[in-house]
Amino acid sequence: MKRKVFLIAGMALMFAMTTMAQKFALIDMEYILKNIPAYEMTNEQLSQLSKKWQSEIDALQEEAQNMYKSYQSDLVFLSAEMQSKRQEAIIKKEQEAQEVKRKYFGQDGEFYQKRNSLMKPINDEIWNAVKEIATDKGYDLVVDRASAMSVIYGNPRIDISNEVLVKLGYSK
Repeated sequence: MKRKVFLIAGMALMFAMTTMAQKFALIDMEYILKNIPAYEMTNEQLSQLSKKWQSEIDALQEEAQNMYKSYQSDLVFLSAEMQSKRQEAIIKKEQEAQEVKRKYFGQDGEFYQKRNSLMKPINDEIWNAVKEIATDKGYDLVVDRASAMSVIYGNPRIDISNEVLVKLGYSK
């Protein structure tokens, strides 16, 4: 029994010593990205593209609404066959609008792909700079305070965001 207690106490002591020896650093990804001009240009480009595609979708939806209003006003004058044809045309136009929306803004849509292709080089450059700083300074863990919900407080002296910007050539 004493042997188990000593073993558990020894393991706890070793665990405590290894966690105390770890070095941590924080970065603020939002702060870093706001200080990179290419990120702002990319956001503007994506915003313009999004507006363009959204206006295309809005036009299709408006066309479907106009077709429905016209259908409603002409309903009393239409035969059953004509009603059916107009209803099908309205449904087809609504489906077309949904398909275009899915094509541009769906899970693997063109907007998602475009954002990834434009952001990947920026993110890779930041990641490489963080990795290099962490390796040089012996950090075992670097946490993004902007996205880590569990970070309640971070001492500013362990924040390496400005070092990352300097490494990327955007000195602060």
